[in-house]
Amino acid sequence: MRILIVYQHYLGADQAGGSRFNSFAQHFVAAGHSVDVIAGDLGYQDGHRAERFRHRLLTREQDRQVTVWRCRVPRSYNSGYWGRSLAFAGFTLSALAGVIAARRPQLVIASSPPLTTAFVGAAAARLARCPWIFEVRDLWPESAVTTGVLREGAALTRWLYRVERWACRSASGIVALTPAFIEDMRCRGLLEGDRPAVVVPTGAEHELFCPGPADEALRERLGWGKRFVALYAGAHGRANALVQLIDAAEHLRHRSDILIATFGDGPERQALIADAAKRSLSNITFHGARSRREMPSIIRSADLGLAVLQDNPTFRTVYPNKVFDYMSCQRPVLLAIDGAIRRLVCEQAEAGAFVRPEAPAQLAAAIESLADEPQRRDQLAINGRRWVCDHGTRTRQASRYLDFIANFSADLNGRDRKVRG
Repeated sequence: MRILIVYQHYLGADQAGGSRFNSFAQHFVAAGHSVDVIAGDLGYQDGHRAERFRHRLLTREQDRQVTVWRCRVPRSYNSGYWGRSLAFAGFTLSALAGVIAARRPQLVIASSPPLTTAFVGAAAARLARCPWIFEVRDLWPESAVTTGVLREGAALTRWLYRVERWACRSASGIVALTPAFIEDMRCRGLLEGDRPAVVVPTGAEHELFCPGPADEALRERLGWGKRFVALYAGAHGRANALVQLIDAAEHLRHRSDILIATFGDGPERQALIADAAKRSLSNITFHGARSRREMPSIIRSADLGLAVLQDNPTFRTVYPNKVFDYMSCQRPVLLAIDGAIRRLVCEQAEAGAFVRPEAPAQLAAAIESLADEPQRRDQLAINGRRWVCDHGTRTRQASRYLDFIANFSADLNGRDRKVRG
């Protein structure tokens, strides 16, 4: 089957960020399918555009046997909400050139956010007269409203809700990253009747993100020394509410043996650095973005993985990518996120601990407790790696995706024969 994936944030070489479709696309090819990807030409964490993409609307490149069509994204991506909106709109327009250039697909997968990928996916499917799948990686625009990025009731917000409803109802099938997403869509009437739907979590690249000893030379280069390191890896945006890490560091001033270290980038990073400096905190560091290839060694060199978000009911539905990477590297997890991910990590996998979101005193106390309980940390870490290998590998999740595609295609063909008969 010829599969076309519309995903703005497909990683390029040495880019930082989530690699869900980088992995899935390779598994799809290994299973005998051909894959084209329509993606943006701008790194979504650092806003960097490689020199080879400059002054070009569309660039073709190969990621092994996957053909990637890099489409122009305006540089405004990291310039506030309206700048990001312009970047999404720009990608939507340039991606249509990618649709024309790519091989004629037999199935289209459009992954959101941004919601505008649904327009590209629907257009590609219509041109090719084939079905399309709408993948929901986040509940948009609901998460933007609850984080204060969008105003509830505003004209733009109402329009985005209509786009979401149209995408869910016009797609031939739905893939969601968590069970809570499916439940939410059913409750809001976005997923009705017998429309095919499946949950396919992100999972972990368990062979790349594997257990191993700390890289002591790396720890020295990073300035960690012999301290206990609680690591946060991910975006530095409003939704992440990383000020709670700075507040926790302030509560931990008395523990010179504990360090909080962050990796990643985003619109809030410079303000966070300034805040930590203003408070004269030496127990929190902001290392910036690193490539996907560097992250396994960095995680293995830390003692604890942190996953935090804003105290927001919408985030009770999410599975943050970083959590799977921590568990896969056999590191314990400390969550300041309630809901679906708490149930997975603390109840199903027994791989971590939980504190209330945006409760920095509790977060600091939990870090301190785990720093002082090495046997507990070791058991949580072992449990996490075991759960990933049993339930959460990218190989397993890609197979689940392909099973859905096969069943979904057979179901559509059966309906078509029934109509024609």
